[in-house]
Amino acid sequence: MEELQSWFTQYRRHFPWRDERTPYKVWISEVMLQQTRASVVVPYFLDWMKRFPDVARLAAAAPEEVIKAWEGLGYYSRARNLHKGAKEIVGRFNGEIPGIREELETISGLGPYTIGAILSFGFRQKAPAVDGNVARVVSRYFAVEENICAAKAKKSIWEKTESLLGDDEPWVTAEALIELGATICLPKPKCGACPIRESCLGLKKGIAESLPVKNGEKSIIPIDRVVAVVEAQGKVLVRKGEPGKVMADLYEFPFFEGRMPGRWKARLGGDAKYVKPLKETAHSFTRYKARLFPHLLRTDAPFSVVGGTWIAREKLKELPFSSGHKKIMEQL
Repeated sequence: MEELQSWFTQYRRHFPWRDERTPYKVWISEVMLQQTRASVVVPYFLDWMKRFPDVARLAAAAPEEVIKAWEGLGYYSRARNLHKGAKEIVGRFNGEIPGIREELETISGLGPYTIGAILSFGFRQKAPAVDGNVARVVSRYFAVEENICAAKAKKSIWEKTESLLGDDEPWVTAEALIELGATICLPKPKCGACPIRESCLGLKKGIAESLPVKNGEKSIIPIDRVVAVVEAQGKVLVRKGEPGKVMADLYEFPFFEGRMPGRWKARLGGDAKYVKPLKETAHSFTRYKARLFPHLLRTDAPFSVVGGTWIAREKLKELPFSSGHKKIMEQL
């Protein structure tokens, strides 16, 4: 793969996680990059490294501090697993990320791709790191026409990726495959600019653009929610997501299914006077896209709400909010 390595050396994009590679930086950046564009990750990565420069600092942090640093990246289970994994590394490996696959597999939140990336980029070992980009490149390069979501095809893609790495700086080839999939071998490929087009079987067969074959995407489910933003004596009513739930450790305003306001006393368990509607907003999570219809209410004094807590208005920005409710909070 000399052509690929040469191309990567010349055209690779600059990112802060590619400077002074360490297993810790690789781990954090690769988890952040899952389901998130690289350009979005850059400021989060830089801020994270200032807050938690090493495994020990991350392990010692409060859960809310970790979630707050992750706020806006979504898929918060990733942040919770990073925190849990750091504690395990401190407890079982003296704060040092292990460079052995079998030991990495025992750490919470580390899947095959992240383990491969840590071994390859962090420890410079010969280890495939197969994400969606690499699976697309390899399926086209070898003209794999099986459904790559099937276990047998996944194993085949992993083996074929390993065969491409070679013995000369295999970590460079591994990262070059990721870069190729992110910039050239896109869903609609730019085959004319590809450094390995001459040996690509998918291109030779004229089927590159139809690969990879994979399961259809799950449909997005739309939902509507009416949100109550209740103020009392300079405080605002919020709820914290329960452990084990999608929004665990994240704060949200009380919400109810549907989009029609009203029946506030029955819904909240306390009297609140209606003030005005706030700007509609939205957020997505798992398979859902929620439209939020917020309304501002006021009451003379805080009242007890199951699962709710009253937070001083000026303190709201210090709390980690789910993305849609953060937009509502910013309207205040």
